Amino acid sequence: MRDAMLSLVLNSLSHPTLAPQASNVFTFNVSLSSGVSSFDVEVHDDWAPKGAKRFRELVATDFFQDVRFFRVVDGFMAQFGINGDPAVAAKWRDNSITDDSNSGHSNEPGTISFATSGADSRTTQMFINLVDNSRLDGMGFTPFATIKGDGMKVVEAINSEYGEGAPNGNGPDQGRIQTEGNKYLKADFPRLSFINTVTEVA
Repeated sequence: MRDAMLSLVLNSLSHPTLAPQASNVFTFNVSLSSGVSSFDVEVHDDWAPKGAKRFRELVATDFFQDVRFFRVVDGFMAQFGINGDPAVAAKWRDNSITDDSNSGHSNEPGTISFATSGADSRTTQMFINLVDNSRLDGMGFTPFATIKGDGMKVVEAINSEYGEGAPNGNGPDQGRIQTEGNKYLKADFPRLSFINTVTEVA
């Protein structure tokens, strides 16, 4: 798939700014407890160019196949983005991207942002906002995409029975997902919803 040449505003004397690629739509094919369904995600380069580029890189490498929604908290968000193969997860774990500046778009319901543990720490984990999480806007969580149409009906059906992750909750431990992958999740959290494929809509 074509990689977009994206950038933030750079020093124009040495690095001319490139126009962001037009928005693209990607279909998430997801296994839910009620069967298989799908929702469409529209990526907005002008919201977060670096986040949008990283997302496309992940799609191009089939990163999302069999990836679980491992932290789904009702009234908050649905988080995913750790590969089920520990070897693949390890390759991406420290492959961080720098922050996007705040574009003025908020973490409103149906938007998607990368998770972050501090400045310039975004890698592969991201979350779908289930409610208005505008309180996150000033904390480095910059939306780069949004769920299209009635896709939130599918998102809201993603299994949330395990809730918050360990150690604060009874859900999966992120450290063990990184080191043990889907073997751990299938054994201890067998009903997690997961992604089958992510494909770009022509």
